[in-house]
Amino acid sequence: MENGKDIADFAVNYGVSHGASYIEARVVDSRDESYATRNGVILSGGITYSSGIAIRVLANGGMGFCSTANLTKNTIEDLIEEAIKLAKASKRKTPITFSEEKVVQAKWKTPVKIKFEDISTEEKQKFMIDIDKILNKEFRFKLPTRTFILDLYSDEKYIVTSEGSKVESENSIISTISFNTAKGKAGGEQRMLNLGGTSGWEWIEEKNVVEKILDDNKCLVKAARNAIEANLNEIDVVISGEVAGIMAHENVGHPSEADRILGREGAQAGESFYLDLIQKGNLSDIKIGRDEVTVIDDPTRPGNSGFYLYDDECVKARPRYLIKKGMLNELLLNREYASRYNTKSNAAARAISYKREPIIRMANTYFAPGDFTFEELFEDIKIGIYMKSFTEWNIDDRRFQSKYVGLEVYLIENGEITDTMIRRPILELTTFGILGNIDAVSKEFNSPHGYCGKGEPSQGVPVWLGGPHVRLRNINLGGKNK
Repeated sequence: MENGKDIADFAVNYGVSHGASYIEARVVDSRDESYATRNGVILSGGITYSSGIAIRVLANGGMGFCSTANLTKNTIEDLIEEAIKLAKASKRKTPITFSEEKVVQAKWKTPVKIKFEDISTEEKQKFMIDIDKILNKEFRFKLPTRTFILDLYSDEKYIVTSEGSKVESENSIISTISFNTAKGKAGGEQRMLNLGGTSGWEWIEEKNVVEKILDDNKCLVKAARNAIEANLNEIDVVISGEVAGIMAHENVGHPSEADRILGREGAQAGESFYLDLIQKGNLSDIKIGRDEVTVIDDPTRPGNSGFYLYDDECVKARPRYLIKKGMLNELLLNREYASRYNTKSNAAARAISYKREPIIRMANTYFAPGDFTFEELFEDIKIGIYMKSFTEWNIDDRRFQSKYVGLEVYLIENGEITDTMIRRPILELTTFGILGNIDAVSKEFNSPHGYCGKGEPSQGVPVWLGGPHVRLRNINLGGKNK
């Protein structure tokens, strides 16, 4: 990394002297180790090392981006000259500018007790095979297809800008995916469980990963074998942090991305229904949900899979209150789009590797915890359902019309969760329908791991999609249960 830092410093100086009004250089050394099993058999495994530099310039109102794994001065010089030439040739009607931000010099890293490379390949593979043995012994023919993935990612990064900012970081992310199929009376059920966080190998024991995977598959098998069709119309619904998390991510986080609102994502991932709202008035005057609704995206939350303290534009991270007490409060911004809105960046710029430019991304998006205990959410529900997990979801490309299909779902009667399981109830609601029907939020917090895809070329960044339990009133269920 020391040579990479020298090259990055050289790149910035060279870019300024050759006509760049702004230049940043980002050097990344990464290690990605991954294994996969199916029914206890190792399917794949290996380690990928990556090292290179990304360079982004502004010149004459245009932007140029380049990257290379060849960290020699001659190569860097050629790339910078080409990037500046492309930036100048773009001749944009509306020049690209960056928001003015505080110059920083900082270092940060995720806490790690046991490095991934200190654990042998044999021990990692044994861990995966042992999990399958546990599942096979517990369920046998009830769980005929069992797929398990382990991913261990770490990187060192150095970012320097022509404004004088310098940020060094060390990050470590561990994650597992359990994707299994259970046999049931009415057919099969599938479930993907994502667990992960910023940590070292110690995360396996500290977070009781094996126990969580076993418990989750017990619920999968139970749902496949016991869930029944039910004729439920207008009812109350309590959703877990897992379900609330995917809603916060899809229905609030994505439409809050300023680049999506202003059309950059239109040809790939879609647009945002926020555009219509913002064009009608000031952001802070727009009511989008009930007073109980506050949605936060926070990269600084400890253990968060999207954890960082400074983004890839050297802006200090903070919690971003996307919705505050039912009112739109702020958007997700990088420096380019902050400038368009005449405000400051809130450090939402992330890139998945040195080969990609930093774009606006979420980190950990969730409903803020409320004042209710878990039990209090159910007390005055006469008839309803408790959706503890989901099996599938869908949402339109403006992030407005959405559908969430339950997996482990229980009937609520007279304030109590019963043993009756409901088969695949469908919450088919607009974003207004979700946020406008929330009347209670619990105190506790749960955060499953996930990956969020965006951009062209695609960038899949790690995120958390969790939160507290949430209660929605007077919901019409869709699907066969209606």
